[in-house]
Amino acid sequence: MKSIKILMVITALLSFTACNAQIKNAKTESVKIYGNCEMCETTIEKAGSFKKVAKVDWNRDTKMATITYDAKITNKDEILKRIALSGYDNEKFLAPNNVYAKLDECCQYERKAKIVAKVETSAKSNGSKTEMKENHSGHNPSAMTETKQESSQLKAVFENYFALKDALVKTDGNTTSAKAKEMLTAINAVKMDKLSAEEHTTWMKVMKDMAFDAEHIADTKDASHQRDHFITLSKNMYALIKVSKTESPTYYQFCPMYNYGKGANWLSKESAIKNPYYGSQMLSCGKVVEIIKE
Repeated sequence: MKSIKILMVITALLSFTACNAQIKNAKTESVKIYGNCEMCETTIEKAGSFKKVAKVDWNRDTKMATITYDAKITNKDEILKRIALSGYDNEKFLAPNNVYAKLDECCQYERKAKIVAKVETSAKSNGSKTEMKENHSGHNPSAMTETKQESSQLKAVFENYFALKDALVKTDGNTTSAKAKEMLTAINAVKMDKLSAEEHTTWMKVMKDMAFDAEHIADTKDASHQRDHFITLSKNMYALIKVSKTESPTYYQFCPMYNYGKGANWLSKESAIKNPYYGSQMLSCGKVVEIIKE
């Protein structure tokens, strides 16, 4: 029995070491996160973890989590915010009531946290008193009005997507791969606390899948395989650009023939059809189905 425990400790240490080896500029912290069961553990760890950027290990007995992250890309608050948005109270943030209410009955832990879910506070001096303003969306109210700052967080993601799309139009697997790598870097560089409330909510839903597709496109020079991942990349990019401020209209376009006749969409900065799924074979195949304006 003793040897089994020793083996478990060694395994945990090896896992922890491997995690640190994958994450650059690794910083590790321990925090309390409320939850009950294995299902909670899965959700908490999935919400807070992001490949090569952050890793969360949660113990359902102690309610303590070990968070390891790249300190140059993210921080503890951003990770805890993501976990709260998935339904789990923690040291810094309360989960939204409507999200907590949707948890399975076995996952609805006793809510003991007293800290209001907020990231920033704005102070108004009034003599010797200071009024602290709550912001339940988890964003600095002043940052919410600075649309240029917000949009700049996602601008590099959008620009790299369009460059990637143009490379697929030319069926240029090498350039497509290079642009996908740049897009992945841009995705990892996004500072979520600078996004608007709508952008943040959507970003939380799409960022992992976008990174997954960008990584797969970057790892191959095969245009056919790149195009398969471009379908879902475009779907998530559409959801993101719909809630973002853009300087000019974006054209949501559709090819009815690709994907075995199921069709596939993409986004373009111009209304003219230049099909990224077929390139020169059927360059003008498709139509504009929506114009997304600011």
